[in-house]
Amino acid sequence: MLPRTGVSKQDIREHIWDYMESQNLADFPRPVHHRIPNFKGSYLACQNIKDLDVFARTQEVKVDPDKPLEGVRLLALQNKKTLLVPTPRLRTGLFNKITPPPGATKDVLRKCATSQGVRNYSVPVGLDSRVLVDLVVVGSVAVSEKGWRIGKGEGYADLEYAMMVSMGAVSKETPVVTIVHDCQVVDIPEELLEEHDITVDYILTPTRVIATGCERPKPMGITWSKISREMMEKIPILRSLRAQEQQAGKDVTLQGEHRHPPEPGRQQTVPPSAGRRPQDTPRPEANSMEAACGSPPGEGALLAADVYVGNLPRDARVSDLKRALRELGSVPLQLTWEGRRHRAFLHYQDSAAAQQAVTCLQGLRLGTDTLRVALARQQRDK
Repeated sequence: MLPRTGVSKQDIREHIWDYMESQNLADFPRPVHHRIPNFKGSYLACQNIKDLDVFARTQEVKVDPDKPLEGVRLLALQNKKTLLVPTPRLRTGLFNKITPPPGATKDVLRKCATSQGVRNYSVPVGLDSRVLVDLVVVGSVAVSEKGWRIGKGEGYADLEYAMMVSMGAVSKETPVVTIVHDCQVVDIPEELLEEHDITVDYILTPTRVIATGCERPKPMGITWSKISREMMEKIPILRSLRAQEQQAGKDVTLQGEHRHPPEPGRQQTVPPSAGRRPQDTPRPEANSMEAACGSPPGEGALLAADVYVGNLPRDARVSDLKRALRELGSVPLQLTWEGRRHRAFLHYQDSAAAQQAVTCLQGLRLGTDTLRVALARQQRDK
């Protein structure tokens, strides 16, 4: 397909969706409109990834949860690679790590590779986890031989990649692969591309393996000016990442906000290097939270590095709060649980870490209740 002058991304999407349905190329789930389309021959296209050296070398692979990528997820599990799948709409974190049961048969692995398996055989991966993704596999609605990609229009694949850059989980050398039907390989006008759009290095179809040689730069991180307040409310992990980047002195002005210059004297920090795999040394905050502390702090013992968490539900458990803290990347050095008083105290390394935790935990919910989060000293003064 050669797009006409003035064509939009949505025009290309509609053309692809209509064509795949009219030619009966689409596969379950149907209709494929407003989806990353599954197609007949998707499993065959997925098998082509075995011919890529980048797949043979990879240890950790991130694969989107779309139906046409199911074959790649299965191959990753069969080859004993660490498989990371984004959480649906990023509502509960960024990744889930698929963990098949010990001694899983091929049938069980097939189940693990499905959307149901992703739900039943996975554990969340928090921001504090040391992740280095060697290969990224995304779904597409349309893609060009130059490596330019169009998704279904919600921007999640682009945002996931940008978040991985901010975490130091990928670098500009991390290859990106997409799997599509041959009819989805089309010409895409360059003027449609935006700076936050992810590009691809390899295109796999049922009949072809295309190395795009794309030289267009991939996103260098989250473009906060494209992020709305509504999106921040829907995706809690964004709040945590924004707090970290704000702490590092970066411009995190949201869409529609008045731009504020970085605070003077605030240090710029560099994200973890994605050029090498970090040493698997235990993180003190992750280990120390494994046990809830004993005696609650007295008023005089409250420090600037302590965070108050109140309005805990009557039926809340300490494990519920720990899980939420891990998913948001705000794991404290120590946690004091006072369930009978519907509150807890989080103890961080310093006041800066405590303030960052307060920022990213705003709006945190356990069940139907929104928790009250504040610096412990401020709460005591109130």
